[in-house]
Order: sequence, then structure tokens, then C-alpha cells
Amino acid sequence: MNGAQAILRTLVELGVDVCFTNPGTSEMHFVAALDSVTEMRGVLTLFEGVATGAADGYGRIAKRPAATLLHLGPGLGNGLANLHNAKRARSPIVNVVGDHATYHRHFDPPLASDIEAVARSVSKLVTTAGGLGSIVSDTIDAYRASVSAPRGVSTLIVPADYSWSQGARPDDHGQIDEKIELTTRPTDDETRGFTFNIVAKMLRSAEPTTFLLGGSALSRQGLLAASRIVNSFGAKLLSETFPAVMDRGAGIVPIDRLAYFGEFAQTQLAGCKHLVLVGASDPVSFFAYPNSPSLFRPPDCDVQVLAGPSEDASEVLNALVEYLGVTKTVPTLQHFVSPQIPSGPLTATAVAAVIGATLPEGTIVSDEGNTGSLSAPGSTQGAPPHTWMCLTGGSIGQGLPVATGAAVAAPDQNILCLQADGSALYTIQSLWTQARENLNVTTVLLNNQSYAILEFELDRVSTTAGSRSRSMFQLFPPMLDFVSIANGFGVDAVSVNTPEELAIQLRRAYSESGPHLIEAILPKGFS
Repeated sequence: MNGAQAILRTLVELGVDVCFTNPGTSEMHFVAALDSVTEMRGVLTLFEGVATGAADGYGRIAKRPAATLLHLGPGLGNGLANLHNAKRARSPIVNVVGDHATYHRHFDPPLASDIEAVARSVSKLVTTAGGLGSIVSDTIDAYRASVSAPRGVSTLIVPADYSWSQGARPDDHGQIDEKIELTTRPTDDETRGFTFNIVAKMLRSAEPTTFLLGGSALSRQGLLAASRIVNSFGAKLLSETFPAVMDRGAGIVPIDRLAYFGEFAQTQLAGCKHLVLVGASDPVSFFAYPNSPSLFRPPDCDVQVLAGPSEDASEVLNALVEYLGVTKTVPTLQHFVSPQIPSGPLTATAVAAVIGATLPEGTIVSDEGNTGSLSAPGSTQGAPPHTWMCLTGGSIGQGLPVATGAAVAAPDQNILCLQADGSALYTIQSLWTQARENLNVTTVLLNNQSYAILEFELDRVSTTAGSRSRSMFQLFPPMLDFVSIANGFGVDAVSVNTPEELAIQLRRAYSESGPHLIEAILPKGFS
């Protein structure tokens, strides 16, 4: 067995059976190994950013890692933006990167680069395989790093000669005797009791207190526990701005997300005396603006971390419910509400209403609609129960790949991708993979012919912006023909101009297998 076969066999035995690939010459022995390690599903992507984003979406939904296979430093570099998002989402990924043969590096071939340096910015562990004698243990270490608290991206760099050399054995040293599970960081009883006591005092002070939730606190069970707590003490509940995964819809506790724009976020937190972080970070502005604070909370607000990002925030909330003695408090649950399908022009608000009126139960939504989907969370709050995934790291080009990976992880569920036109173009190649794998992804392409969010940001920092600067954010001329682009990738696609047409096409897409793209023509710019 050669090194590549041993790595794939080891990953499969550890439970990693999907690999999103964009390989090159240095990875050919991995590709060849797919014929002998048939349990590993290879999913070909046409761009590395699709592979890494799909692995992110897979990890969020499957709750276990997929592997990626990338080509040297430039290939890793092409996938870096969505590895950044995956890092922020705390998605488990085993990122395998091929390298030149050890004896060949010394000649400085054209594709030589410092792969470890590129990988460190997004990886919690970077390992270069040490040879056939350690290739199995190196693979296990990469897997363990990806699933151990804090979960995230691990990168295993494999020189080509270690891949093709014979003599590796996946059972070397009996290192896979026990299953390595996804873990969270435990908290000792003394520390937890001390924290619970502080939070209890905050709640009983009757001073304005807000719980900011992230991670597993946004699961159905975490939200139930949080609602019991805030309902008992009159506190406030908010979600982090861009959660990786959250449960929503009828029968689930409703929760508002902290606004992206600082002015609105500061209003949401105005007067807050105590901020309790549960799987979320201290709320900070995405960017600095002249004469604006970096932190959204009031300067005199006390902050207490109830559960850090590495902890099981849902479990901590349920333990706090027991500690406070509020197990019988009735949580607030969302009632079923179906918006009316509007008539008239197709605006972003009308698109959101149609989505809320047609969303099937169990749908997984990948939201990178940006300005075009601002109204969608409100219009879907009372829809049948569903799952929502957001742009965690702010690096655009995530929506389509994350939807692709989610569809591989949950093949029997509807995946809805709300995708802005500008950011779609970063990873539009995702459509080809969706067609090749016959994935149940319905993409609503929100076409306002602009990078509208950047137009808005320009207005926030400049009062003198003119036509030359604004033209930098206009996606015309020429006009982009997304229907033809999607058809060219093998995806069924239509364009709609009214809410009624959108509703018809959404219902058709949900009822049919395979990928669909619906281009929603919106007014130009921020609408």
C-alpha cells in the first residue's frame, strides 16, 4: 500500500468519507487511490474555493469533517478565502495539500512555495508528513485537531514521494483502536459554579441584561433553555450577527440577530448593563469607521463569558436553567406565519415574502444574499422549521459552495441558496459540481446588477462620491446572463420578474430533484 492509499484508508476508518478535490500533478496518487479506497467519495470541483467552501458547508451540517485535496501552495491560496470562513464557523476540515517530492524541492521548481506559511493563517494545526513511518499518525493527528476543541481546519502537507512510495500500513502501531469523537472543551465544576453565580447576580440585579448567543446555543435545545432564562428574569436575547448554523421557524424560539450596521447594533444594545456571551464573541464592528466605536456594547457594560466558542453552549445553558431553578418557565415559541405572496414589482422585500410563503419544512438555507436578502430572516421567522447558515467570516463567495457541501451532507433535504449576483461570481463554478453530483440545491440569484453593499459603504464614508467611483460597483455593462451561465454548467435555470413567477418556480424547484437556479431581477443597487 502506498502513502496516498494509507492516508485515504486512515481517513475512512476515522469516519471521513467525502473529499472535495481540485488536484494537480503532485496529488495524482491520491486520485488513483480512490479506485482502491472505494469508501471515500471524491467530489470534483472546478476551483479550490469551491472545494474549501463545500467542506465548510459539509462540516456545518454533518457535524463531522470532510477532507479537501488541493494542489501545492497556489492551490491552497485559491482556497484560502473559504478556509477563512470555515475557521470562523469552527467547521471541522482535514485539508490535504500535495507538495513536491522531497528531493525535488531543492531545485526550486516553478510551483514551489512555503505551503506551511500559507496554511498557518487558517489552520489550527499544520503538519508536513514525515515519511511512510509516520504518515498514518500524521493523518490521525490532523483529524484529531480538526474535531477537538476548538474545532477547525487542520492542514496535512504530503510530499509526492511519500504518496507514491510503497510500504505504508494504516494499522501501524494500532493507532485507531478507539474512535476519536467531536469534542468540546469541558469546564470544571468549580469554574462553572463561579460563573453561574456571577450570571445569577446579574439577572437578579434587575439591571438591563442581554444574552448574546452563538454556536450550539442557537440549536433548538439551546434556544429553549435561553428563552426560559430570559423569560424568568426579564432579560434580552440576541444572536450573533452571522451564525454558522441556527435553528429557526415555527415551534422554535425566535431570536433577533445583532445588526451588521453599527448604528443599528448599538441601538439594540443601548442601555445594556450586563452582556452574557454564550458561544459568541464580544460584538465588534466588521470595520473601523471615522468617529465610531469598535465595540457595539456601551462602554460601561459588564461582560461575562458563560460559554466560550469551544464549549457546548447548549449544554451550558441547560445546566444554568437547572442552577437557577427555572425549568418550569414557559419558553417563547414562534407561531406559524405564512406571508402573502405580493403582487407588483419584484423587490428584495417581495422576494423575501415569497421565500417565507413557500419554504418547505426541513430546508437548509445558505444565505449570501447580502443586501438582497436583508428581509429574508424576518419573512421566514414563522415558516416551517428550517436551518439557516450565514457568511461567518465575511469573505464573499461562500454561499454557493456552502450550499453544495450541505447538499452532500444532507442529500434528502432541500437546500436553498440565497445568493447575491456580485459574490456569486467568485465561486460560480459550484453550479457545475451541483449538476455533476445531482444535488438538491435551489439557488435564488438576487440580481441587482451591482455590489450594492459597497455602494452603501461608500456613502457611509464619503459625501463626495461621484460617477467614477460609483461605477466601480456596477455590474453593467455588459449585462451578466446568469441563466446562460447556469445552463452552461448543466443547471436548470430561469429568470423571473414578478413575485408570482418566483413562487411558481420555487415550488417547481423544490418538487424536482437536482439543482435549479432562479434569477430574480431586482431594481438596480440597494433596494
